[in-house]
Amino acid sequence: MMHRFRLMELGGFLLLLAIFLPLRALADTNCEEGNGPLKPAQPQSIGSQDIIQKFAAKEEVFKEARNHYTYTQEIIVQELDGDTVDGEFRETTDILYDDQGKRLEEVKFAPQPSLKRILMTREDFDDFRHRLPFVLTTEDLAQYNILYAGQQGVDELQTYVFDIAPKHIDKDKRYFQGRIWVDNHDFQIVKTCGKNVPDIRKKNNENLTPKFVTYREQIDGEYWFPTYTRADDVLQFSTGGVHVREVVKYSNYRRFGVKSRITFKGQVPDNPPPK
Repeated sequence: MMHRFRLMELGGFLLLLAIFLPLRALADTNCEEGNGPLKPAQPQSIGSQDIIQKFAAKEEVFKEARNHYTYTQEIIVQELDGDTVDGEFRETTDILYDDQGKRLEEVKFAPQPSLKRILMTREDFDDFRHRLPFVLTTEDLAQYNILYAGQQGVDELQTYVFDIAPKHIDKDKRYFQGRIWVDNHDFQIVKTCGKNVPDIRKKNNENLTPKFVTYREQIDGEYWFPTYTRADDVLQFSTGGVHVREVVKYSNYRRFGVKSRITFKGQVPDNPPPK
């Protein structure tokens, strides 16, 4: 889920610099929307390390299960000047499979982009597919420091909260840094807020990452799939700041291949979805 935006060449450096200062207070991806007070007390009936192991195992099931669902992905990326949208990218794509189970992307709506100060890169689209729906499986745990932060209500759910940061950053690899919320009943991640690190700053090639929040919803009574991502941030390029707002919606989830069943280490998950 790294969002790499590349700055377009633009002569109005002073204009961008003037815009940047007031926008810093306005652009803020709100991680706390829908949250109740955070209670730092340790859980009484289960240890935090046990919670980590449980949700990481469920993430493996989630990762595999989502590869068996078709869905619609709607992307909106906007540049803002104050409260005015002065550039936009939109794309709606159906994620499908052919008869052999190979993933297909069928673009349904893609008007001409009007972005002026940033452009979309190949890395951006890779983020939409793989990184905004952040997944933390058992295999991934060794890469991260994971700190229990407390318990918190998120809308109608009760969750365990963890802060996550990479232990080290390998060359040409991206990592998530931020906070996750884990449902205390299903032990699945239901909300993620943070950013992908590190930002890339090279001469004539600046790929920067906005802070984002992703929400999941329960699909087929079993899997917590991502349904909504939002980012509202100022990307501080070397020539000034650009206020970017982004919304990604994942909808119309439908199981592909009803004869197959998702298993984890030979076990069928509890309460599998109906065929």
